[in-house]
Amino acid sequence: MKDRLQEIKSKALAQIETAEGLETLNEVRDAILGKKGELTAVLRGMKDVAPEDRPLVGQWVNEARDAIEAKMADKLKLLESQALKLRYETEKIDVTMPEVTRKKGNLHPVTQVRNQLIDIFASMGFEVVETKEIENDYYNFTALNTPADHPARDMQDTFYLSEDFLLATQTSAAQIHTMEKKNPPIKMVAAPGRVFRSDDDATHSPMFHQMEGLVVDKGITLCDLKGMLDELVKKLFGKDTTTRLRPSYFPFTEPSVEVDVSCFQCKGAGCKLCKGTGWIEVLGAGVVNNKVLEGCGVDTKEYSGFAFGVGLERIAMLKYGINNIKMLFESDVRVLSQIDDEM
Repeated sequence: MKDRLQEIKSKALAQIETAEGLETLNEVRDAILGKKGELTAVLRGMKDVAPEDRPLVGQWVNEARDAIEAKMADKLKLLESQALKLRYETEKIDVTMPEVTRKKGNLHPVTQVRNQLIDIFASMGFEVVETKEIENDYYNFTALNTPADHPARDMQDTFYLSEDFLLATQTSAAQIHTMEKKNPPIKMVAAPGRVFRSDDDATHSPMFHQMEGLVVDKGITLCDLKGMLDELVKKLFGKDTTTRLRPSYFPFTEPSVEVDVSCFQCKGAGCKLCKGTGWIEVLGAGVVNNKVLEGCGVDTKEYSGFAFGVGLERIAMLKYGINNIKMLFESDVRVLSQIDDEM
C-alpha cells in the first residue's frame, strides 16, 4: 500500500510541475483528488485494510494528500501570476497613441424645430394634443368647411385610402376632435404630425410635418391672433422680428391671413432669403369660420376663436438656410452636421 501511495504521489507531483496552464492543473486535481481520483479510490478502499493497520495507512494517505495539495497550491499561485503578467502586457495602454474620437451627433433640424415650437406654445399655456395620420373625410374636409367640389379633395391632390378614409392632408382635424370633446375655453396645438399631399418640388414634399393651433374663448379677435404671432416669431427667429398679415382665403377661417415675418437675415433691408422684399412668408392663420364652430356645437354668439398652421420643414429651411426640402429627408451627414443642436 505504501508503494502504491508513493507512486501516486510521485506521479501527481510530476504532472503538477509540468502543468502549463490552469486548465491542465485542474485536470491533474480531478485525476488525483477528484471523486473518481486515484487517491480518493485508496481512501475508499480503507475498509479492506486490517483494523490494526488502518492508522498507519491513514497516515500515509494524509501525507501524500498534503504533499500533493501543497505542490498544487504553489503551482496555482505561479500560474495565476503568469496569467496576470501576460494580461498586463497584452492590455497595456500606449499613451503615445492618438485618442479615438467620435463626432457629436445632433437632433434632426425638423426635430429641433418641433421641440422648440412645443416649448414656446407650452410657455403660452397651450395644451398639446395628438394627431392622426389617417383621417375620416368628414374631419379632414367637411367639418373644416371644405365643400365637396373643393380642389383639395381631388384624387391628384389627396392620397385616398378608400371612399371615406385618407392620409391626413393637415393636422386641422385635431381641432375638430378637440372641440367635439371639450367645451370652451380651448387653447390647444396639434402635436407636430406627418401630413400627406400630392405635391413635390424644391419647397414641397409629399410627406411633411405640420403643427396647427386653436384658441376659442369669449371675445377672441384678429388682434389676439396678431399678439400671439408677434410673441411666437420673437422666440422663434429673434426678439427684433415683427409680423405682417396679408389677406388670404381658407375655407375654415374668415377672415384669413398669410403671415409674414421681417427677414431675420437682412433685418428688412432685402436679401436673397427674402427675395429683396424684407419679408418672409411663414404660415397661414385667421379667425375661425362660424360654420366650423357651429358644426362642433360652439355657440358663436358667445364664443369666437382663431386658428393657425405652420409647416415644420418650412421653418427649418428658413432657420438653417436649407434651399431644398429633400435635404431634410435624405439623411446626408454633410447637411445635418452643419446644424448645431439648439435645444
